[in-house]
This record gives sequence, C-alpha cells and structure tokens, in this order.
Amino acid sequence: MGMSESPYIKACYGRNQGRIPVWIMRQAGRYLPEYRAVREKVSFLELCKSPELIAEVVRQPVERFGLDAAILFSDILILLEPMGIALSFPDGGPKIANPVNSPDDVRRLKNYDVAAALPFVAEGIRQIKRRMPDTPLIGFAGSPFTLACYLIQGKGSKDFDLAKRFMHEYPAAAEELITFLSDITAKYLELQIDAGADSVQIFESWGGVLSKDDFCDWSARPVNEIFGRLKHKRVPRALFVNNVAPYLDVIGDIDCEVVGVDYRIDLAQAAAALPHKAVQGNLDPSALFESPDRVRERTIQILDAVENHDNLIFNLGHGIQPHTPIASVEAVVETVHGFRS
Repeated sequence: MGMSESPYIKACYGRNQGRIPVWIMRQAGRYLPEYRAVREKVSFLELCKSPELIAEVVRQPVERFGLDAAILFSDILILLEPMGIALSFPDGGPKIANPVNSPDDVRRLKNYDVAAALPFVAEGIRQIKRRMPDTPLIGFAGSPFTLACYLIQGKGSKDFDLAKRFMHEYPAAAEELITFLSDITAKYLELQIDAGADSVQIFESWGGVLSKDDFCDWSARPVNEIFGRLKHKRVPRALFVNNVAPYLDVIGDIDCEVVGVDYRIDLAQAAAALPHKAVQGNLDPSALFESPDRVRERTIQILDAVENHDNLIFNLGHGIQPHTPIASVEAVVETVHGFRS
C-alpha cells in the first residue's frame, strides 16, 4: 500500500472512502506494559535520544492495536536543550534550571543547526520507517507559544501566569522570542519530513490560556508562518489546540489540512465550524476507564454525530492516561474500524 492510499493520509485530505482511521495521542506510553519494560532500563530523556528505542516504542502500540498511524516518540521540549537550556524531567514533568526571566535571557539563547544538534530524531524516524514502511508516520513539534510558556515559567503550570506576564511586560523581547522559536520549529519539522515523516502536527498545548487577541498574535500567527514554510513539502499539516472552542474561527483561516479537537467541545460542532479542514478527535481520555461496552457507546456517539466521515481521523481529545485499561483501547479501535468498513 502506498502512503497516498492509507486511510489516515486520505482522511487528512478529505477523500477517505474506506474505514475511518484511528490513532491515539501519547499512544507510546505508560499504559502499555511493553513501554514500561523499556522505561525500566532508561530515563525519559535517554529514551528520547536513542533511535533504536524510539523505533521500538513507536512500533509497540501500532502493532498491538492495528492503529492507522504512528507518531514519533519525543518531547516537545527536546529542541530547547541545544539553545543552552538545562532541561530535566525529575518527576515526570519538565524542569528548566535556567528559565528566561528577562529580555537579556532571550538574547542569550543560541541558534543552532537542527540536523547537527538533534541527529537522534532524524535517525529515529529513519529506523521507524525501516521497521514500519507501510504505516504513515506523524512527526511533531510544540508551538512557539507553548515552548515560550515552558522557557519562561521553567516548569508546567495551569495558567502560565509568568509567561503571559512576560509577553505583556516585554513585548519586543516576546516578539524576538516567538520569531526565534518559529524559525527553529520550522527547520525542525523540515528535518523530520526529510527523514521520512509522512505528516506533521503542531501541539498548541497552552494557547488555550490566552485571550482571543493574544491567541491570534502569539499562537495563530507564528503557527501559520511555520505551516507556510512547510507547504512545499506536500505532506498533511495538523494543528492540535488544547481548548480550541474559543478560537475556531481563527483556526479556520490557518494554512493546514487537519485540526485536532480537544474533548471539551462537541466534535460535530467543531467539524461544522471548520468545513475546509479534516478533523481529528475527540473522545475524553478519562472515558476509557469505563467498561468496554460504555467506551464503544461513547465512540459510536461521536461517530454518529459527525456528518462527513471522509475527513475524520478518530482520536482522543487529549493524551491517553497511565493505567488506562488495554481493553478500552481495543474497544475504541475495533469500534472505529467497524463503523463503516
């Protein structure tokens, strides 16, 4: 099967007539015993930097569940390290020892050659494609605003108050930072496509904390610029915005093929607001803790509500949680694949 014939790639372009494709955010992860076995041997950062282990954990869920796409195993913050950022993951969450606190700190960030600094990402992609030549592979990056949130806050946060304050307090430095991060992110996604990624996704994990005007300026504008730079690569481009509902009209104008939809909004409503995009989503990951029968019902509810299935990619509305029952994941995949096959 050529890539252009895969249900996932066809759905990205709105022309999938066959079975509905499904993949799962964070599908390579702690809910899988075979992933936990790999993680017992290495730290999270070591795993992110080992091409062999990247290929192994990417393969695991695709083979176990018969998923329609693989996604690169990495972390959105991995491209911060070569800038001179001290990054660690002490207890699961990221920690930055030298956050950006002032305009001077922005100027101290090092520009770098992504191919030279992040060779394990490109090699990991090549190894995945060697092992799974017939499975579409999704490359990804964090959005410039989401990266800026971590750089400034220094760790995770519910509202990224320090990051928002910085953007308002130092608008010139904030603009400089977003421009710098946009450029590196575009080059990083190009590197992934050149190594073999069949599609790319930008995760706007924290844009949802912004007012609409700020979202347009700090999230949508740089994301749109990055996607514009990737257009000539001719692979589907996807954007996931966590808490997408307030910004649907803005996102409709972004130059991409696919919009990932979080679980807070009705998927049919999002699809209706985005008539020219494929939509991806959006079962609440917490619902997977219900019985497999109830999981099937919820999955069918979403599938039934959406009018056009030719441009639908089924997914969760956020990342799968640790301890999620395997039987629930199997129930989702079987239900989606059986819906119109």
